Amino acid sequence: MSIETPRHRYPQPEPDDRPGNAAGELVHPGAALVDGATGTALRGPELRGAVAEAADRLSALPTGVLFALTPLDLPGVLRYLGALAAGRPVLLLDPALDRTALETLIGRFRPAGVTGADGPVPAGYRAFDGTGWVRLDPDGETPHPDLGVLLTTSGSTGNPKLVRLSAGAVLANARSIAVALGIGPGEVAPTSLPLHYSYGLSVLNSHLVAGATVLVEPNGVLSRSFWDAVDTYRATSFAGVPYHYEMLRRIGFAPAAHPSIRTLTQAGGRLSPALVQDFADRMAAAGGRLAVMYGQTEATARMAVLPPERLADKIGSAGQAIPGGAFTIRPLDGPADPDGAGEVVYAGPNVMMGYAETEADLARGDDLGGVLPTGDLGRLDTEGFLTITGRLKRIGKVFGTRVSLDDLEDLLRGHGVAAAVPGDDRVVIWLEGADGERCRAAARALAERLRVHASGFDVRSVDTLPLLASGKVDYRALEADR
Repeated sequence: MSIETPRHRYPQPEPDDRPGNAAGELVHPGAALVDGATGTALRGPELRGAVAEAADRLSALPTGVLFALTPLDLPGVLRYLGALAAGRPVLLLDPALDRTALETLIGRFRPAGVTGADGPVPAGYRAFDGTGWVRLDPDGETPHPDLGVLLTTSGSTGNPKLVRLSAGAVLANARSIAVALGIGPGEVAPTSLPLHYSYGLSVLNSHLVAGATVLVEPNGVLSRSFWDAVDTYRATSFAGVPYHYEMLRRIGFAPAAHPSIRTLTQAGGRLSPALVQDFADRMAAAGGRLAVMYGQTEATARMAVLPPERLADKIGSAGQAIPGGAFTIRPLDGPADPDGAGEVVYAGPNVMMGYAETEADLARGDDLGGVLPTGDLGRLDTEGFLTITGRLKRIGKVFGTRVSLDDLEDLLRGHGVAAAVPGDDRVVIWLEGADGERCRAAARALAERLRVHASGFDVRSVDTLPLLASGKVDYRALEADR
């Protein structure tokens, strides 16, 4: 029997009766975009006019989806919003995407156009609008009318498997997050994450729909210019993944040095309870808050939020389902888990329509019906708070014994930033900046905890862990190098 989440604590998002297309509904009349580098601001009618102008340019493209290499700048944001306004499904891509990977995607999906691209024009295309390429063949697969946004699955930029999100799912998730986090017109959010990453896109969407301001800042969160822009434009929040918080702890982040920031949000993987408590305490001392979240690209972005006021008694939890969503726990095959753990299943209007691997898949309708088996392992308590315990596929074996790779990383937090991947009947672990003795000590610590021989853990030193553009660890690159 599945375990269901109780009714969540949040009010339902208010219906929005404003007329218009997906972008018209997403961009609240009071919303604003500010360029952190130049101070250029677009708000109200000026912002809507810029979106409409971008939509006009994209409407002339042939039938098919739009590929948008999307940097953190105003033109990139406007191309995204313009595509929604034009009813043009858009795939947001890393502007640094390898040319071979880009051409593979083009060959599979035959986009009507590619914006933000440079270099030689690929076969079958011509230069377009000074910012990319347009397909010469006017006939292409007509995308499903509900399709709004496409994103690559995490870590799969070399594998052309896309997440198909309806425009309605994008809008529903934006509204739910705005309610769950209490985002209002006075908020200012910097672009601390890439827009082609679902969490970064969700930050943009949830602030625009609430009539807030998005500070478009192209530089990384460890750069001085990023924090200068945060202070100059009085940003009120910061969104990061676990690696960002590891780095902020290392450099001694002090909220008092950036007094306008009242909220930190974290998603993109499990943050250790010790770091959750650390940053919650730092923010509380400065009169702010930390909101821990859980999400997947396949659910548009975020599915759960741990309310800051419940963090003290729910440390380690991913929170409750966002407004309009619900969790169930699907028992695993074999003996029942005494703690009630199983596969986490999410249901809500923000669930994807399904995957796309070829151009023909773009015309498909909704394959999932709003229900997403997440592939995560977890359990629910009586209040509907979700605790993630691992991944179905993040499992390794040490001398035939199954171990959670996520748990191993947590066990090594005291030894440094760690990343674990499966090996041949052992686990390979990379430690940032570790010398030989630290690597051996880490292997011994794991061996003692799991009661196996230390040779089951191949601990290696790495100067810096490879990261995806989202800030997550690039496990695929580590597996290739094991």
